[in-house]
Amino acid sequence: MGDQPNGSQRMHGAQIVVDYLVREGVPYAVGIPGHGCWNLTDALLDRSNEIRTLQVMHEQSAVHLADGYYRVSGRPLLAFTSIGPGATNTVVGMATAYVDSTAVALMTGSAHTYMRGHGVLQELERRHAADNPRLFEPVVKEWWQPSRVDELPFILHRAWNQMLSGRPGPVLLDLAMDVQADSAEVLMPEPERREALPPPRPAAEAVEAAARTLSEARRPVIVAGGGVISAGASAELTALAERLGAPVVTTWMGKGAIDEMHPLAGQTIGDTGSTIGNQLAASADVLLSVGCRFTDWSASSYRAGVTFAIPPTRLVQVDIDPREIGKNYPVEVALVGDARAALADMLEALGRGAAAGTPYGDEIERLRRDWLAKIEEKSGSTAVPMTMARAVREIQAATRPDAIVVTGAGLPQGMVKQRWLTRQPRTHITSGGFSTMGFTLPAAIGAQLAAPDRQVLAICGDGDFLQTMQELATVAMLDTPVCTVILNNQGWISIKGGQQAFFGRTAITDFIRSDGRLYSADFVSIGRAFGLEAVGVDDPDQVRRAVERALAGGGPSLVVINVERDLALAGPDKTGWWDVPVPESHGEQRARQDEGRAEEQHR
Repeated sequence: MGDQPNGSQRMHGAQIVVDYLVREGVPYAVGIPGHGCWNLTDALLDRSNEIRTLQVMHEQSAVHLADGYYRVSGRPLLAFTSIGPGATNTVVGMATAYVDSTAVALMTGSAHTYMRGHGVLQELERRHAADNPRLFEPVVKEWWQPSRVDELPFILHRAWNQMLSGRPGPVLLDLAMDVQADSAEVLMPEPERREALPPPRPAAEAVEAAARTLSEARRPVIVAGGGVISAGASAELTALAERLGAPVVTTWMGKGAIDEMHPLAGQTIGDTGSTIGNQLAASADVLLSVGCRFTDWSASSYRAGVTFAIPPTRLVQVDIDPREIGKNYPVEVALVGDARAALADMLEALGRGAAAGTPYGDEIERLRRDWLAKIEEKSGSTAVPMTMARAVREIQAATRPDAIVVTGAGLPQGMVKQRWLTRQPRTHITSGGFSTMGFTLPAAIGAQLAAPDRQVLAICGDGDFLQTMQELATVAMLDTPVCTVILNNQGWISIKGGQQAFFGRTAITDFIRSDGRLYSADFVSIGRAFGLEAVGVDDPDQVRRAVERALAGGGPSLVVINVERDLALAGPDKTGWWDVPVPESHGEQRARQDEGRAEEQHR
């Protein structure tokens, strides 16, 4: 690199990318080297004192790691891959980030511009030359495929602002190998100081209308989604709840928006939500939704009176994305803007203070006691094999209040949602909207890198773990003290439970040998083979101590807990409803689903 009199520098394309990352303060670039990104990895060597390059064992994991890092820190990383299969391996990670509105920057290698369409190694070109980015179109906010080196400063600046502005989301830079290698004189932009820009605020008349509607409510309820977390609006949310005397119920992505020990914490909602959350939300006269998409999983497939009843409940909806306003339910008052700004403005409009004790407050406390009594059957069980609920209770007992827990798809995801008491924002990390299996371990590595002084637990089922277990090598090489906990039930038991409920029989959900015996890998030996401290636990009274020892060790660890497989005891309590189509050949189950479907009230 050489500085020119006008402040420009002569750099090749990969140097431009790395220089921009350094200017943005990105601490890590994570991926797998290949010929399509050799220029990038070589350029990263020259700036290794300013940005560290991390390797993973599968490209999917690179994106999950960056995703987990963002969810904990609010700062994006760069994931990178080679051309072709390395790039396409990242699609599930990008889809996870897109659906959950998290920011990840991905750079993929691409065919040389002067070779496009010739079918160079790993190029997709039968319909369009260098066509790989079209695979990503549904799962990124925007993508770029520059043809000239001098385009890069402008594109990188655009990409970073697109990724972080408004509703966050992943972006893709598909970068031809010659564009990475060729040089040009460029003037590098200084990163825009986004934190100095005022967040988008809702219209004043909408704030006043919302305040009037809420002040008239007798049974107000606040629904907190992931938008509260991403906006850093937990303090404002809690203050508004206290001002109104309104309980706060949360979606999967909203867990941590309010301390779940708070008297107004109404816990989670939806098909695997809590009884208190679903009952409060369904009986509200006014609902304030903040950063919530009203997905089927959080809204019990819109069946009236299960989680919501809109109408007659009046809806006040806050969202930074206007496309979400009124998408699934009719809205009485719409506030388009940043969650934190909207909540602060509503609090100002309502005036400070706190609601005094009311019969509604007494009802909230009674519903909380009822929920705790309901979950005690599984969470307090002394049976062996232990219930997953008991295992989760004992795991949390071994942690500090600020511990970060990471889950992916499967029974552990729902069990942690129901049973884990989340005390702070950005400490419950899950593949919520996309419910991606294999997310847990690599995302936990990213979470640990973002918060090196915090306890980080990756709680996964054996099926989830087996999909990205190779990242134990990443954990070992980085020496990150992630505690991976496998809740081993020898099968896809979440799916098995659904099949039994909806079809009355199950298919290919148990892990079995050819002779019919149940199969399980020796996970403890696997952990030790990767170089981790690993232990197996069968006794529920030994779980807490095993996890405490693992966390105290200061290095990566693996705890394998064998849990109950019986469907009646295996999973979280089902408190809501879910619409899954069933064929007529399963008459009884089809009739039940048709009955529920007739009561759906989405738009």
